[in-house]
Amino acid sequence: MIASSKRSPLTYLVHATVLFLVVIWTIPTAGLFVSSIRDKDQLSVSGWWTALATSEQRIVDRAQEPKAQVQEGDRFVIRGNLLGESAGSITQFGFSSLEPEAFAVGTVAEMRKGQTLEVTANGDYVLSSPTPWKGSRGQRIFYTAEVPPRFTLDNYREVLSAEGLGQSFLNSLTVTIPATIIPILVAAFAAYALAWMRFPGRALLVAAVVGLLVVPLQMSLIPLLKSYNLIGEFFGVGSKTYVGIWLAHTGFGLPLAIYLLRNYIAGLPGEIIESARVDGASDFDIFRKIVLPLSFPALASFAIFQFLWVWNDLLIAMVFLGNNEEHLVLTGQLRELLGSRGGNWEILTASAFITIIVPLCVFFSLQRYLVRGLLAGSVK
Repeated sequence: MIASSKRSPLTYLVHATVLFLVVIWTIPTAGLFVSSIRDKDQLSVSGWWTALATSEQRIVDRAQEPKAQVQEGDRFVIRGNLLGESAGSITQFGFSSLEPEAFAVGTVAEMRKGQTLEVTANGDYVLSSPTPWKGSRGQRIFYTAEVPPRFTLDNYREVLSAEGLGQSFLNSLTVTIPATIIPILVAAFAAYALAWMRFPGRALLVAAVVGLLVVPLQMSLIPLLKSYNLIGEFFGVGSKTYVGIWLAHTGFGLPLAIYLLRNYIAGLPGEIIESARVDGASDFDIFRKIVLPLSFPALASFAIFQFLWVWNDLLIAMVFLGNNEEHLVLTGQLRELLGSRGGNWEILTASAFITIIVPLCVFFSLQRYLVRGLLAGSVK
């Protein structure tokens, strides 16, 4: 008789935790996507969770200019439509900012000097006056409209058609790819040395690496920039170049990279390393032929983190590259497009999805190799 297996409470807890993490990540992402394809007027007055419901908007518009008036009998009339080609219906209207919802649609509002205003639900309006309309601007009309949900790709078109976006995309790739590869190369050598090579002061170096993890990035930016400028001036390297930002990202990423890779490499079976040394392999051969293939999962994991960090970085790019169009990265270009006040939500949401396309491609491509590296390491 085979005993029926029962899942432990810990298994259910793990599944519930994973489901919770998926939900709290998916909901904001879904909201960001829905906001990016909504009409900007609706986006500014209601949340994304109301995207499928009719929204109520309070709008102020102007009638046609007095030169558009026509004489009908003994009155001078201006006709037009407030909604234009937009779908929706008007519920209330007014001609004063003090009472923007004073009248229901279909009623005739008495204005001054015998003038009247009538607005219908479909947006048609009629301005009537016993004397000719004067002035160069049309009469202001306040109205409340119920607008059905509208979805559009205009937000993405506005972002993608921005001048300089393509160049800033290439600039981000120019910054991110070397700034991801360089710290991985340096950290892999350092991690192997700290894990398997015996030399004086190794424990102090490990402690120094751990201590550098807690150094605030903002505190070290300006001293690092001044040091780079002094050294660059000696070697004839400009201050606002890609070399500076590559070195900056390498310096800021090395402590975490060395810490993660050193812990992983130190956990590799010592018998493999000792057997290779008995066979006469040098440390470089051991590192290149044994440690690197077995450490690919850790290398891929750090590559994902480093790529995401550098790709989404704005602060370091502004400090080491500046705001010139030749070196402006994608995050900086989108910041310029958004404006200083950050009120254009439609630009912000569409930009967010444009910026995550490349990181998502990197994540899913490295995830496949990550699983392969884990299996290869277990077999070896």
